[in-house]
Amino acid sequence: MARGIAIRSFREADLVPVGRLIHRTIEICYSGVYPPRAVRFFKEFHSGEKILERRRKGEILVVEKEGRVIATGSVVAGEIFGVFVHPGFQKHGYGRLLMDRLEDRLRAGGRPSAELSVSLPSRRFYENRGYELLEECSIDVGEGQRLDFWKAAKKLAGGED
Repeated sequence: MARGIAIRSFREADLVPVGRLIHRTIEICYSGVYPPRAVRFFKEFHSGEKILERRRKGEILVVEKEGRVIATGSVVAGEIFGVFVHPGFQKHGYGRLLMDRLEDRLRAGGRPSAELSVSLPSRRFYENRGYELLEECSIDVGEGQRLDFWKAAKKLAGGED
């Protein structure tokens, strides 16, 4: 792994930096792609309370570079949630490293596949990782605005059948 990079389990002290990372990434990457009410929905779905709930029910990983939180993602009951890489660190392999670890967690738990929801901005990333888009989904977020996404899955090599 690159010098100064660590992937580790979430700690209580990570709540504020992880929350900031997620919300900043949503603001930069989702605004203009999604309508304002959908952006607000994403932020609420990834609130501090929801982050702590994911930690209680599963595992959250944090990617640090030189002590700064630059990416995060979680695994809860066989599903990957909340994968975010700070926009300034995207397209440098950090998302790939994080996803490798999250998928490893699923394999270690005997899961034959990984499931996740794919946002509009992340579609290419997940398709390039071998995820198959299974279902188009949409949430009515009010005032004629929608949040469109896909349910996706990938068979994990080495997972139990």
